[in-house]
Amino acid sequence: MKRREFITLLGGAAVAGPLAAGAQQSERPRRVGVLMNVAADDPLSTLRVSAFAQAMQELGWTVGRNLRIDYRWGQADPDRLRKYAAELVTLAPDVIVSNANPSTTALQQATRSVPIVFVNQVDPIGAGFVESLARPGGNITGFTNFEYGLSAKWLELLKEIAPRVTRVAVLRDPTSASGTGQLGAIQSVAPSFGVELRPVDIRDPDAIERAVAAIARLPNSGMIVTGTGLALSHQAVIVRLVIQHGLPTISAFRTHVEQGVLLSYVPDAVDPYRRAAGYVDRIFKGEKPADLPVQAPTKYELVINLKTAKTLGLEVPPSLLARADEVIE
Repeated sequence: MKRREFITLLGGAAVAGPLAAGAQQSERPRRVGVLMNVAADDPLSTLRVSAFAQAMQELGWTVGRNLRIDYRWGQADPDRLRKYAAELVTLAPDVIVSNANPSTTALQQATRSVPIVFVNQVDPIGAGFVESLARPGGNITGFTNFEYGLSAKWLELLKEIAPRVTRVAVLRDPTSASGTGQLGAIQSVAPSFGVELRPVDIRDPDAIERAVAAIARLPNSGMIVTGTGLALSHQAVIVRLVIQHGLPTISAFRTHVEQGVLLSYVPDAVDPYRRAAGYVDRIFKGEKPADLPVQAPTKYELVINLKTAKTLGLEVPPSLLARADEVIE
């Protein structure tokens, strides 16, 4: 190459470099909407959204630089969820992340075109969100939090730690498909454990208080708190009643155990939000939700509150303690 041509090439590169960088910096930041089914001050939700934002940053998407995240908090209120779903769609996001079935239902009613990545979803096929787990087929995909079979495991663990329990109240949301499915899975195994079930609809604090007080008056009673946003919204009431009445209880929420409930067995509640960031990144880069398979949990946690067990006069079997991921003393 001649010297004059080489200098010309260098000069062209020097001009092209700043222009390319300027074009990259002026590129429109990507926008993500996040619709949570719970309240903004819920401690677990803070961990979840922080994990999502951190995972996005690790993938090269930084809030304030090339990413904007708009959060809305539904507080397990269907009207509020519908309002915020419509509001997020109006903002024209590139992707919306939804937490739990009620949020995804509200978003599905609001849009059939904006990509949606759900997290902690129960039975997305039964709920009508996807055509199949391998090929979702529409604008929605994401991460399930458990199969209904996990609900049967709750009763098994409750009987293992509290074998005298013969009556079990099941706190569930009767308005959602997941509430019906979780109860059905528990009912399918209850006879083999010699347990009578008492479904309790989670509607408002007064209704919960009356139902739990009624089951607590019966001998050898226990309780299962199923996975529903309503159980998180009313967790202060639920935990207070469990402690007040001394009910051996297994919950779908680790936070309940941290506050005094006996035990929980659930998928890791934060990890799916990190994984969801990966799907958002892939959608940013051109992939379609229809082609991204729905994924199941990869991490499960058994947490036991040993202090509560002692208060209830329960001796935790060594085999159960050995399987626990965490024991709260």
